[in-house]
Amino acid sequence: MYHTWMRYFTPSPAHHKLGLACLGVGLQHGLLPTVGPRTLDHHVAVVISAGGGWFRGPDGRRTTVTAPALIWLTPGVRHHYGPDPDTGWDECFVDFTGPATATYTELGYIEPSRPVVPLCDAAGARAAVGRIARAARRGNPLLEVETGAAVHELLVALRRARADIAPDGDPVLQALARDAFRPLSVAEHAARHGMTPAELRTAVRRGAGCSPKDYLLGIRLGRAKELLAATELPVAAVARRVGYDDPAYFSRLFTRRVGTAPVRFREQQGRTVPGGWSQQVPDPDDPPMLRSPSQGGTGAAPVRQGHTPPPAPPPSPRPRPAT
Repeated sequence: MYHTWMRYFTPSPAHHKLGLACLGVGLQHGLLPTVGPRTLDHHVAVVISAGGGWFRGPDGRRTTVTAPALIWLTPGVRHHYGPDPDTGWDECFVDFTGPATATYTELGYIEPSRPVVPLCDAAGARAAVGRIARAARRGNPLLEVETGAAVHELLVALRRARADIAPDGDPVLQALARDAFRPLSVAEHAARHGMTPAELRTAVRRGAGCSPKDYLLGIRLGRAKELLAATELPVAAVARRVGYDDPAYFSRLFTRRVGTAPVRFREQQGRTVPGGWSQQVPDPDDPPMLRSPSQGGTGAAPVRQGHTPPPAPPPSPRPRPAT
């Protein structure tokens, strides 16, 4: 026996321009029938959260699938899969397409060469699928935008849940982030970790979806923006703070990557922040409440106490792709 639930959508051409368009969602569990052999013209992420089974790609080799795991179905690639006939499995799936799939593939979020990906946890992915399932209610005027946005969330959740990435992040990336503001070349960074430049490039590409140079540059420019916006440090001093001894080179690099010169960025974003920005990330679900003059006080922002979160939505029914 098995239980299955699914919905399919037909987004308009305008919705496809958002980058990702959700074509369908399903949740199902039990002794499900096998899928395929078949070939699709779009992507499908199949998340197995309990149980196990098998997968066969175009080469005919059988791969064991053990939960938690992800099965990637990519356009034009023949596939055949199913749960163990004795135990079944718990599955959810999302069909999607759009021009952003090429970029997500380039960044390593979608892996056509690795159709079966072990996960350390399926909870985040199932939460994203749950948002799509709730948005799939009949007559929802925001259906295409809500579900498209949730596909972006799903790809991020799946990337974070990969079993080959430590929960706290890749140690190589953590070390690079710590040393990002030191004036070191990629080869020097690699040597500090006992790696060749090629090994470092592979590790960073696997962990961050980009080259070491781009990874370091993103950290440096992000910090430079903060210093330009929140301090009155000269541009040359900002450049030195983020690892560039040549302020002219820093300004050219900043302008090319950000699209505006450092001085212009400061004019647009700058604000006086005595003491700098807070390093404590606020809770977006429980922001501090300002006291009004009628309540007395100084207008400080005490942390709200006793906040009760809204009740969780009821669990969604479960589903499966048509064979």
